Amino acid sequence: MFEMELFISAFAILFVIIDPPGCAPIFATLTQGTTRKHQNTMAMKSVFVAAIILFGFAYAGEFVFDKLGISLDALRIAGGIMLFMIGLNMVFEKRTEKRETRAEEVLEEASDPEDISVFPMGIPMIAGPGTMASILLLKKETTNFAQEASVLLALGAVLLITLLSFFIAGPLLKFLGKSFTEVLTRVLGVLLATLAVQFVIDGVQGALF
Repeated sequence: MFEMELFISAFAILFVIIDPPGCAPIFATLTQGTTRKHQNTMAMKSVFVAAIILFGFAYAGEFVFDKLGISLDALRIAGGIMLFMIGLNMVFEKRTEKRETRAEEVLEEASDPEDISVFPMGIPMIAGPGTMASILLLKKETTNFAQEASVLLALGAVLLITLLSFFIAGPLLKFLGKSFTEVLTRVLGVLLATLAVQFVIDGVQGALF
C-alpha cells in the first residue's frame, strides 16, 4: 500500500519546488503587524487553497491533457524545462526577488490587503505552475494504487511542512537568518535543476526511442 522509494523521490521534488523555507519569509512579511490569530488563519487557509488546487489538478489535469492529446514524454520535457528555469532562478536568487516583488504589488492593489491566503500565497507561491506540472507528471508515472498513494502522501507531507513553516515563520526567520536562507535556497535550486534535466532526458529518450 506504500512505496518508500517513490515517496522519497516525490517528496524531494515537491519540497524543492514548493520550497517551504523560501515561502515562510514571504508569509512572515505579508502578515507582519497582524494578530497571531490572523496569521494562523492565513496559514491554514493558504495551504488549504493550495491543497484543493493541487489534489484536484492531480486528477483533472490528466483528463485535460488526454483530451488535448499531450503525451507523457511531452509533459516530461516541458515540465523539465520549466523546473530547470525555476531551479536556475533559485540558484541566482531571482525567484525570491520575483516573489517579494509580486507580493508587494498584490498588497498595493488588493482591496483587502490583509487576506493573502488565495493570492499570492495559495496561488502561485504554493500551487504554482511548476508544482502543478510536477504533481501531474509524478501521478502519470504511477501504475498502481500503492504508487499513487505514495505520491499523494508526499504532497500531503510537503503541504504539512509548509503549514508548520508558516506557523513559525516569524521566529524561524529570525533564528535561521538571511544568510542561511540564501544558502539553503541555492542548494535546493541546484538539486531541482538536476532533477529537471533528468526529466528532459527521460522525455527525449521516450519520444525518440
